[in-house]
Amino acid sequence: MCHLRLNRPDKLNALDAEMVDELAYKCREIEAHPDVRVLILSGEGKAFCAGGDIEAWASESPEKFGRHWVRDGHAAFDALARLRQPVIAVLDGHALGGGLEVAACADLRIAEKHIKLGQPETGLGIIPGWSGTQRAVRRFGAQMVRRMALFGEVFTAEEALAHGLVDQVVESGTAMQAAEDMAQAVLQRGARATELTKMMIGAAEGEERERVIESLAGALAAGSDELAEGLAAFREKRKPDFSKGDTE
Repeated sequence: MCHLRLNRPDKLNALDAEMVDELAYKCREIEAHPDVRVLILSGEGKAFCAGGDIEAWASESPEKFGRHWVRDGHAAFDALARLRQPVIAVLDGHALGGGLEVAACADLRIAEKHIKLGQPETGLGIIPGWSGTQRAVRRFGAQMVRRMALFGEVFTAEEALAHGLVDQVVESGTAMQAAEDMAQAVLQRGARATELTKMMIGAAEGEERERVIESLAGALAAGSDELAEGLAAFREKRKPDFSKGDTE
């Protein structure tokens, strides 16, 4: 079990460029760690994440905003959503804008009853740019995203549960324990089967379909007698003989 915490409480964990880069870096570390089987994602202080820090992007040129701020955010959020490990988000504070987009990357969202969720970006004259109209639609449904992003609806935890934005609502102060209990349930299941099942669910949902197909096929090919023969022939500088391969 691994914990990853957004830690900028004085700004309600609003994301700046440094935090976005650090999120991408941490996801690469977690992905590569052989002993990590489940990730718990949370925020320090009163908020889960208040979204992108306005001061971090408001002065950017349109070109730099689109080329770096939005694209770098996508790279980090994609890395989080596509981790091989199941991700549980602990929503013990509000998840708004980019914060909801972070939460959407998780496989399970546990919310404390006092929190609120929404997408306020269009009220600032900007769009939900970190897959708030893409991954969020796939995971929450287009109509829910319309209600939040176009009409400015903000949902309580109980309303979010009823509409499928979160998976569980618990008493304030108990979400972390609930997440750890859920993580223990993951640890009781087959590690490889869980990883492969998450990948296939993601592919069915439209998340990284190409990578899933090629990684599964690549794993099959890498375990074949044909690869062993091909590598041996390469090292011995001879033509490979595939006539006695796996199909015999």
